[in-house]
Amino acid sequence: MTTAATKDAGDGTRALIFALLALACGHMLSTLLRTIPAVSLDLMAADFHIEPQALASLTSVYPFAFAAAQIPVGAAMDRFGVRPVALSLLAGTVIGAIASGFATGPASFAVRQVLLGVATSGMLMCPMTLAAKQLSAGRFGLWSGAILSIGNIGMLLSSSPLAFVVDTWGWRAGFWISAAGGIAVALAVFALVPHQAAEHKDDSSPLSQMIEVLRLGLSRPLRGLIALALVSLASSLVLRGLWGGPWLMQVKDLSRVEAGNQLGAFTLAMIAGPLCIGMIDRRLGRRRALVAASHIVGALLLALMALGAPHFAVSVLFGMPMMPPQYDLVLFVLIGLATSAQPLLFGMSRQLVDAQTAGKALAAVNLAFFLGAALMQSVTGAVAALAGLPAVLLFMAAMLAFGVLIFLAYTSPNP
Repeated sequence: MTTAATKDAGDGTRALIFALLALACGHMLSTLLRTIPAVSLDLMAADFHIEPQALASLTSVYPFAFAAAQIPVGAAMDRFGVRPVALSLLAGTVIGAIASGFATGPASFAVRQVLLGVATSGMLMCPMTLAAKQLSAGRFGLWSGAILSIGNIGMLLSSSPLAFVVDTWGWRAGFWISAAGGIAVALAVFALVPHQAAEHKDDSSPLSQMIEVLRLGLSRPLRGLIALALVSLASSLVLRGLWGGPWLMQVKDLSRVEAGNQLGAFTLAMIAGPLCIGMIDRRLGRRRALVAASHIVGALLLALMALGAPHFAVSVLFGMPMMPPQYDLVLFVLIGLATSAQPLLFGMSRQLVDAQTAGKALAAVNLAFFLGAALMQSVTGAVAALAGLPAVLLFMAAMLAFGVLIFLAYTSPNP
C-alpha cells in the first residue's frame, strides 16, 4: 500500500513538472517575441519608412498592453483555471505573431503588437499560479527561479539564431517561426496541463481588483519595492530587447550575427543570474542590502558602457577612438548578472504584507515590472532621438540608481 502511494505521489510530481515545463515554454515564447526588435529594428524601420527611434517608441505599445492585461488575466485564471486561460492566450499569441509578420506599416504593426502584448501577458503568471497552488513555499521558491530562467531562454533564441534568420529570410520570418513555436507550446499545454476546477477566490470585477492592487502598491510598506520594480526589470529588458542590438551595430560597427552573439552572452548571464543571486541570498541572509547593491552595480555598469562610446570619458581615458566590442561583451555579462535580483523583490513583498494580501502584493510588483518596462521603452525612444544611444544608457543608469535610493529610503528599518 505504501509502495503504491509512493508511486502515485511520484507520478503526480512528474506530471506537475511536465505541466510547469510546458507552461514555462509559453513564457519563453513571450520573451522571444518581446525581443525580436533588438536585432531587426533597422530592417523593420526601413520597411515601414520610419526612423528607427520612432519605431522603438512605437514598440512600447507591446509592454503597455502586457502590463494593462496583468490583473484581468489573473482574475480569469481564478475564475476559469490555468489550462483554459493558457490555451486561449496561446491562440491569441499565434494569431498575433502571424499578423505581425504581415504588417505593412507602423499603424498595422502597432495594432498587432497590442494583440501580442495582451496575449502574452499571462505567460509568466500561468506557470507561477499553477506552482503556487500545487507546491510548498520552499519548492515554489525554487520553481519560480527556474520558470524565470526557462523564460529567459527565449531571449537566447532571439540573439544569434534570430539574427541568422533575419539575415537569411528577413525580419518577418522571426514572427512566423514564433507562431509555429506557439502552436507547439499549445499542443504541449493541451496534453500535459491538468484540468482544475476554478476556485472563484475573488468575484469582484477586474476594475475593482486593479484598484485594490494599485492601492496596495502605493501603500507605505511596498512603496520602495514598487519604485525599484519600475526600473529593475525595465533596465535589463529594454537593453536586451531593444537598444542592445542598435548599440552594437550602429555604435560599435558589429554585424547582425556578431551583435547577436554578444546579446546571446548577455542572455546566458540573465538565465544564470537569478539562480546565482538566490544562492547568495540564502548564504548572506541580507536581502535588502543584496538587492540594493546589485542594482547599484548594474547602474554603474550601464554608465561605463555608455562612456565607452566614441569620444566619451572611458574611451578618452584609455586613449582609444572607442572601447572595443570585447569591453561591451564583458559589461553585458556583468549587467545580466547584476540585474537578476528581481525574484528577491517578490520574496520581500510577501514578507512585508499579511497572508490575505500576499497575492495582491505579488500582482502589484509584477505590474510594476512590466509597466516600468513599457515606460522605459517609450521614454528611451525619445531620448535616443534627441541625444543618441549613449544618452539612452546614461538615462537608464540614472533611473536605476534613483530607484535604489527610493527603495533604501522606504525599506529602512529605522523610520
